[in-house]
Amino acid sequence: MLINCAAYQGGKKLADIQIEAISDYLQKPECFVWVALKDPDAGEMAAMKEEFGLHALAIEDVMNGNQRPKIEEYGNTLFAVFHTIEIDSDGEIITGQVNVFAGPNFVLSVRHRAVQGFQDVRARCEREPELLREGSGFVLYALMDSVVDRYAPVLEALSSEIEELEDRIFEKHTLAQSRAIIEDLYSLKRRLVILQHHITPLVDAVGKLVGGRIPQVCVGMQAYYRDVYDHLVRISNMIDARREMIVTAIQVNLGMISLAENEVTKRLGSFAALFAVPTMIAGIYGMNFEHIPELHFKYGYEVCLAVMAVIDIVLYILFRRGGWL
Repeated sequence: MLINCAAYQGGKKLADIQIEAISDYLQKPECFVWVALKDPDAGEMAAMKEEFGLHALAIEDVMNGNQRPKIEEYGNTLFAVFHTIEIDSDGEIITGQVNVFAGPNFVLSVRHRAVQGFQDVRARCEREPELLREGSGFVLYALMDSVVDRYAPVLEALSSEIEELEDRIFEKHTLAQSRAIIEDLYSLKRRLVILQHHITPLVDAVGKLVGGRIPQVCVGMQAYYRDVYDHLVRISNMIDARREMIVTAIQVNLGMISLAENEVTKRLGSFAALFAVPTMIAGIYGMNFEHIPELHFKYGYEVCLAVMAVIDIVLYILFRRGGWL
């Protein structure tokens, strides 16, 4: 589906144009065409290939989808693949793909499964005519910068969930609640892994636009691409830090469960000791031997109960002071 097709010259928008008029504007000096498509069919991509002379392998990548984030050169055209990441109402991650062709006098952006569009990027570019004069290199940067900026809110949302779970770890809860915390932590870790899977390849790809041989389309825009690269590195480092936090939180939660189990074990051991002493005394005097000391003592029963009670009281006091009860 065609979202937008416009021609620009000297940093200003000339007009919204039809697909059939693209070739006419491509021949004008210092003019470039910016086309935006959403979930195009084979016919639309074939028309774009014909208009801009796109490489067949790049067209195949666009139609197949599910490509790793990357930036490749096909002659004078730069082909970039970005992944969009959004969070739905259930906290699950929704991923999309944005493919960008940037040539000397054109930009073609194709998005798949991306809920949020890039109308704000087009508006931003049109508000900055000085930079828009740089042509397709600036538009490629603006699209890339918008995609990267949208990663930050996703990471912040996941970080807030981590902080909430960390607070829950130190609250008193049942074994079932402890298990639920571990499940939530693993769910968070899984989503962070997904986030890292979509971001990490882009770090190396954008790094190629900053140092070494710079593609012709990006000449003069290195400082802007370096800014995007720095953002990506910072986000990647933050993801690593959050994953370490989750691993630590899981270990702490397991430690809290072990402490709770130890408390239960100590309590059970204390009560067992309180019952063990009277049981031992009663067992001794319940043996069927004829000669047992104090067996025929008149007050033997009362004395025996008193000894049991005194020993249990002393043990109870000791256990209480030791924190076992």
